[in-house]
Amino acid sequence: MRAKKTDTNIRQEQIAEAALKLVAADGMKGLSVAKIARHVGVVPSALYRHYKNKDAVLNAVLDLIQNRLMGNIQSVQHETNDPLKQLYKLLMKHIKLIRENQGIPRIVFSEDVYSGHQGRKKQIYAIISGYLGKIEDIVSEGQKSGAIRKELDPKSIALIFFGLVHPSAILWHLSSGEFDITKEARKNWAIIEKAIIR
Repeated sequence: MRAKKTDTNIRQEQIAEAALKLVAADGMKGLSVAKIARHVGVVPSALYRHYKNKDAVLNAVLDLIQNRLMGNIQSVQHETNDPLKQLYKLLMKHIKLIRENQGIPRIVFSEDVYSGHQGRKKQIYAIISGYLGKIEDIVSEGQKSGAIRKELDPKSIALIFFGLVHPSAILWHLSSGEFDITKEARKNWAIIEKAIIR
């Protein structure tokens, strides 16, 4: 059973979520401690009790993104034991995460986030690599069960799977939501599923 979050934990998560929303609305250049504080409903000095500066807030945002991605993995694994269904459900959850958090692609793919911050660049790489590793694990389980072709490289399938989301997310973002990212993901999944099933 999960421990109850303290007030500090809740406030830190609110701050990270506020920063993510502000990046979605105004981009990285529009992000400031004062704006984050206003969005949360506190004075800037109160925000500094939780985070030393804007960089610390950005690190917290990356932690939030990682937690949500890994939470989606855990969720699909609880929902079904079928690796193909897990992959499809994960794809839909990933699309939902992007749709509800437009700031995620803006942060992950923004040079401003890691310019001059090698540690943060490594952090983003670790988040994506960790997520891909979990997808590889699902693929490997599918190969063991005979649902997925054994001659295929799980790492390659994981990268292709990841590629189902981000090009579409960019088009969706550039079109201000006109590009139907969910419909496209379903169509592309049908192609990938046929290619990988035994």
